[in-house]
Amino acid sequence: MAWIETVPPRDATGRLGRIYAQAIARAGKVFQILQIQSPNPAVLQGSMQLYTASMMGASPLSRAEREALATTVSRLNACHY
Repeated sequence: MAWIETVPPRDATGRLGRIYAQAIARAGKVFQILQIQSPNPAVLQGSMQLYTASMMGASPLSRAEREALATTVSRLNACHY
């Protein structure tokens, strides 16, 4: 099994600290799916931008439909996220 050393929220500074602060403001915590990307804050920020555009941007699908699709795909992939 692979091991990736992550930066916990209490140790995050600079760009990563700002990204984590946004995550806490949005969700009340920094989920592991974000922390796993902490070694490269630029990648984490890009990932969050993609998520935000996909789930909250203009779309013919409602937010509820997009969430339902994301949940279904995660379930099919046996992913608890």
